[in-house]
Amino acid sequence: MRCDERLGVVVTGGASGLGAGTVSRFRALGCPVTSLDLPGEVGESRAAADGALFVGCDVSDAASVARAVERVVAEQGAPRVLVNCAGIAPAARSVSRGGPHDPALFARVLAVNLAGSFQLASAFAARMATLEPLGEDAERGLIVNTASVAAFDGQVGQCAYAASKAGIVGLTLPMARDLASLGIRACAIAPGIFETPMVTAMPAEVQQSLAAQIPFPRRLGRPADYAALVRQIVENPMLNGEVIRLDGAIRMGAR
Repeated sequence: MRCDERLGVVVTGGASGLGAGTVSRFRALGCPVTSLDLPGEVGESRAAADGALFVGCDVSDAASVARAVERVVAEQGAPRVLVNCAGIAPAARSVSRGGPHDPALFARVLAVNLAGSFQLASAFAARMATLEPLGEDAERGLIVNTASVAAFDGQVGQCAYAASKAGIVGLTLPMARDLASLGIRACAIAPGIFETPMVTAMPAEVQQSLAAQIPFPRRLGRPADYAALVRQIVENPMLNGEVIRLDGAIRMGAR
């Protein structure tokens, strides 16, 4: 698929971090873009600055997802590309001084990171399936989900987060196989340590220490790096059913 004014793109978690970088990249390419995030002025102003449509959505709530899908289709038509960046990453050990891990917290992380991504992917794929196929490959659309290196190298306190991202990894190939007959691809990106709000809120010395752990390039990943890979997946139809680590060759230690 070509990244131009005919390629509708939806990005969840578009108000900040990887999602915001992706919104900016595809708007700069001339694509109609919708940013989905929790309702609020931050998401609205960020989308407006990029010239994107903003739609408030709680990805963990089925009714909210259904309303968001209907609004996107009504205002911009069925998209060709969905990029799922929405996610949360609270830290808690399996057992701490306060006792066992809070089951509600564990369920919340999976509801947002894993179930939310799947709900959006399934809902938009159903709309993509109605579109005219493009090019010699008769392609209709693409789903890009966001995993994490934590899916493979989960650290202390990351049981819920790592499990949710491992679920994205496990989801990728069967989703690609499910959607193949419809001409829709599915991939996932597993970022390493990136300049997201969770990381940039840390003291500068902590950020420098994290960057020093990355073999090369010895810096934190940037949202623009993530967005560049999304574009490459869009434009390369042989990328399907694949989880791509985007991490500067880092392998995370236990802590």
